Amino acid sequence: MWVIKIGGNAAVNAEAVLEELAAWAREGRRWVLVHGISAEADALGEALGHPPRYVTSASGFTSRYTDERTRDILLMAYGRVNAHLVAGLRRRGVHAIGLRGIDGGLLLARRKEALRIREGDRFLILRGDYSGTPMGVNAALLRALLEQGLYPVIAPMGITPEGEVVNVDGDRAAAAIATALRAEGLIFLTGAPGLLRSFPDEQTRVAELRLEELEEAMAWAQGRMRHKLLAAREALQNGLRCVWLADGRRPTPLTAALQGEGTRILATPSGIPLQVEAMGSEQPLSASGRKKG
Repeated sequence: MWVIKIGGNAAVNAEAVLEELAAWAREGRRWVLVHGISAEADALGEALGHPPRYVTSASGFTSRYTDERTRDILLMAYGRVNAHLVAGLRRRGVHAIGLRGIDGGLLLARRKEALRIREGDRFLILRGDYSGTPMGVNAALLRALLEQGLYPVIAPMGITPEGEVVNVDGDRAAAAIATALRAEGLIFLTGAPGLLRSFPDEQTRVAELRLEELEEAMAWAQGRMRHKLLAAREALQNGLRCVWLADGRRPTPLTAALQGEGTRILATPSGIPLQVEAMGSEQPLSASGRKKG
């Protein structure tokens, strides 16, 4: 079972991703798709007169500031993107089901009520934020859907224990889901060929990293790639064996990633090879979604 995170960057070839996921489903390979909405949400916010505000945390991570209105804009954007992804998979014969992280308590989160941000040389406290950190996944719900032959397509809005809807970073949500499901692997599909040592020079792609090297890499990684490295570290520290940062612009992005394109991040220490199962190793599913044999 695999977890795929498709970024909301307009450069990502969503149609190519859906074609490959449909082929995986026909082969009996199970997966969960988590998706972003950055381009859609930015455009919707501009159209509604509430443009996005991006802030940089004290630790150097840049993210969207989610006030209450922005949260509701995100809910609208996620609804549209999720519906189109599900419809695209259904057209390809996949029994896809759209979910938000709030449905069935799928993605439990802790709200960050205040953010400490950096503006130039100053540090400020922003309150009224509706973003959250993943703290639990309803893996039983996802397994039940998969066993019934359904393929979840998840919009990563989370729910707090108090019942508040919060915006959860999609990369960290995907990492939490992959960990909870003990996935075979986690693939991030982005608008870049992988991790670049000297952004934006695509000739500086880093082919492979180890868990022990991630802290150093996060110091020089640029933009959203830092969030993906953080998510990869969380997944690997919690039992996942391998994470891929792959080029979502390609005609066959998943195949290219597993054939060595992009950046592969391994949990094993340097010098110890990782054996990744062949693409056809998982037993096919019956029509009900259960493994044959």
